Amino acid sequence: MFRQMTTSAALLCGTALALALPAQAQDSFALDPVELGESKREVQTDTATAETVVDVEEIEDRQAATIAELVDSVPGVTLINGSTAQGSGINIRGFGANGTYGSDQKVAIQVDGASVGAEELYRIGTQLFTDPELYEEVTVIRGMAGTFEYGSGIVGGLVRLDTRDASDFTGGVPGFALRQTLQYGTNGDGWASSTILAWQPTENMEIMGNYTYRDAGRQEDGSGNPIGQDPAEMPSWLVKGKYTFGESREHAISLSFSDTTTDERDVPYDTFGTTAGMFGNVDRETQSRTAVLEYTYDSPTTDLINLTATLSYADQQIDSQGVSGQTGFLAGVVNADHRYETTKLTLKNQALFDTGAWAHDLRAGVEFTRKERLDASSAPGGTDERIALFIVDDMTWGGLTLSPALRYETQDIGGPLYADYENDALMGGLSARYAFGSGWAVFGSLGYTENLPIIDDLGTPLYMTQSEKARSYELGLSYDRTGVFTAGDDLAVKLTAYHTDIWDITSYTTSTMAAITDAQMKGVELEAAYSLASGYYIDVNGNIARGKNKTPGLAADWEGTPADQLRVTFGRKWGEQLDLSWEVVHDAKMTRSATPSPASTVHNLRATWRPDTGVFDGTEIRVGLENAFDLDYTPHLATRPAAGRNLKLTLARAF
Repeated sequence: MFRQMTTSAALLCGTALALALPAQAQDSFALDPVELGESKREVQTDTATAETVVDVEEIEDRQAATIAELVDSVPGVTLINGSTAQGSGINIRGFGANGTYGSDQKVAIQVDGASVGAEELYRIGTQLFTDPELYEEVTVIRGMAGTFEYGSGIVGGLVRLDTRDASDFTGGVPGFALRQTLQYGTNGDGWASSTILAWQPTENMEIMGNYTYRDAGRQEDGSGNPIGQDPAEMPSWLVKGKYTFGESREHAISLSFSDTTTDERDVPYDTFGTTAGMFGNVDRETQSRTAVLEYTYDSPTTDLINLTATLSYADQQIDSQGVSGQTGFLAGVVNADHRYETTKLTLKNQALFDTGAWAHDLRAGVEFTRKERLDASSAPGGTDERIALFIVDDMTWGGLTLSPALRYETQDIGGPLYADYENDALMGGLSARYAFGSGWAVFGSLGYTENLPIIDDLGTPLYMTQSEKARSYELGLSYDRTGVFTAGDDLAVKLTAYHTDIWDITSYTTSTMAAITDAQMKGVELEAAYSLASGYYIDVNGNIARGKNKTPGLAADWEGTPADQLRVTFGRKWGEQLDLSWEVVHDAKMTRSATPSPASTVHNLRATWRPDTGVFDGTEIRVGLENAFDLDYTPHLATRPAAGRNLKLTLARAF
């Protein structure tokens, strides 16, 4: 019955989309076309950094259940599973999550500037337990260029999440605003409710509260078989306030708290499902908390002072208790309680000034970080204290922009049961971009970074004085122009080629537990968007990657290499009221891997309707049909099949 219902829904949604796109049906909507074409996602052609921004409109349009699902459409980003927070991991340009660890320090994740996530968690996903409904924007930086003011050792990339503010809902006008969102997915009968209450007592004060409850059911693959994930309930809440003051409103102070929990009972310890039940089942409770206090001062009298001070605290606690199938060493692994606490203070100033013909955007700062890890039977406990100095200067002269960056970081790491170690590293890079008057631009970058030792390796003295080292080169071109083929159209294209070498590796081994010391990744990434004033648009992105294990005596393909992918979205917008789109995702056959995968093509349909008149004014209705043809496939690098057809429905209303 379930299959018949979703098949009928698929045909209905697909027919509705097909009928909406021809010219005859366009006339049936009494909606004015936009004057300038607008795509689903803006291509960042004005920077040399390989950067993609997923804004709030796209966040809502995608109806994602996890943060990982928000970023999987970015070229170069691959999910190691993705439909649940427990088992999803993020891989960027071949680094990050893999089938053994759900995260590593080569992909950084920050929420409002707070560093979140664990160093390495055995057989458990990224554990990014935070709900997409809480965020206004997600920025993904691929590679190391553009990351030196945010951290060290970022080889794969950086994911930055920014939470919403009360003024996003009140429009900056004193008063109350309420937004209620309800979401349902047919595959697994998963549902979510999100309530946002915003209050501005004055123009200078704003307060927002959010509570989201998400119930993720057991999903099925394209053949109707359970895909291995277990049902989970994930309540999340966020409280955020901001006060702006001063004669010119030059001062601002904000404070936010967020908390996400999940309680799983009698579920497999191995969330990746690669060990055939070897670790047995566990009761697992997870709590992820983040607090951020920020003060900003933007001087009204000089452009030399724009100060930001951010104090953040991130606490991730995972309590696991075996309930079946554990003896000996496995019992110690399974019954381990993990806790990561990261406290960070960042002081940064932005100065705008000119020296002769050069215009400078100079950011300089200091960062103090203390990470504490609870000692467990399978994971060393200790502290990692760091001090970092960084400086980045975007220097512009005509069409030329040069961006040198430096970061110096010191480390004091150790634990009660282990020795203390001191390390330091100097890292940095240079980006360059030249914009021609015709809309074309060329850019490139080179960078070097070091990943200092981590608490997880305290039990291996050799690794505690050896940092992982990486260098990267990028070269690309972009084109951005309006009125290219017809009045009001908009074309943006960005092509980036990269080459990354990493050596002195301490975090990867082969399937036979042989140490991997050297690796290489190279590839090409494409982002493009074209739109017409009539509302039609097409977005294209793709990546081609090749990776090698360069360890002497172990030369082979790099196991983290993503599949070549092409993603194309066709759609049309009728003003702000209606958006219909059809997304096609093709992954090429992957043979250059220890775990080869066949080619796959997945179709996703989405519709967003925002009535602006009558009783439905302020209401948003979204319908999404993911994996529309119910393809049974396992994405490359994933350890379990993807979810089959899933019809999603979201209803949101602002009051």
